[in-house]
Amino acid sequence: MKALLYNELVSWYRFLDPFEDHGEEADAFIEAFDRAVTPRPETLLELGAGAGHNGFHLKRRYRCTLTDVSPAMQGLSRELNPECEHIAGDMRTLRLDRTFDAVLVHDAIVYMTTEADLATAAATAFIHTRPGGAAIVAPDCVAETFAEHTELYEGGDGKRELRAMEWSWDPDPSDDTYTVEYAFLLRDGSDVRAVHDSHVEGLFPRATWVRILTEAGFEVETMRRPIGDGAHDDVFLCRRPAV
Repeated sequence: MKALLYNELVSWYRFLDPFEDHGEEADAFIEAFDRAVTPRPETLLELGAGAGHNGFHLKRRYRCTLTDVSPAMQGLSRELNPECEHIAGDMRTLRLDRTFDAVLVHDAIVYMTTEADLATAAATAFIHTRPGGAAIVAPDCVAETFAEHTELYEGGDGKRELRAMEWSWDPDPSDDTYTVEYAFLLRDGSDVRAVHDSHVEGLFPRATWVRILTEAGFEVETMRRPIGDGAHDDVFLCRRPAV
């Protein structure tokens, strides 16, 4: 099923996820890359860059190449980051025939719903990381940290207003996926409509993440990522050996 949020509803996306909210997380990524990569990293590739919200903050430090499978989301990113290189591509199959000092795979990695898909995305990240470089792979959660939850959102510009509920739940705890349901109320002028959008996302144990990233060729450790209100979670910092 095609996710409406990244296609028909893309003009509403920034009301749901303002780019300003990504600054603290981007600072943590910059600190980790600067610590892990020698010499000082200068180039960065983001796989699944979406609307370019990470890129907006990372471009002050790196020359960024932003890739995504959704043309509509790349349109948003080009508006926000016109100075960045944009390339359409699927993180499972993208091959640019060049490497980067740093590679970021943010929450788009959750759309890898099988171990085979996850392995192909990990291979793409490794192939594009230069020897001595590093990748950060940042899923929303791992199996050990997943819990059913609901979040509420609101945003708008006066004429167009969004109210939304996001409900994450696991229909079958025995498999490797969970479901995120979005219920949107969208007001454009005096017209209001309701939209339901359902996303199936991958859910793997921490050990599976480490195994697959290691099999791709990385040396894997965890790093703390700020997730708002003083809270943190752990994501994966993956070094490609220099030789």
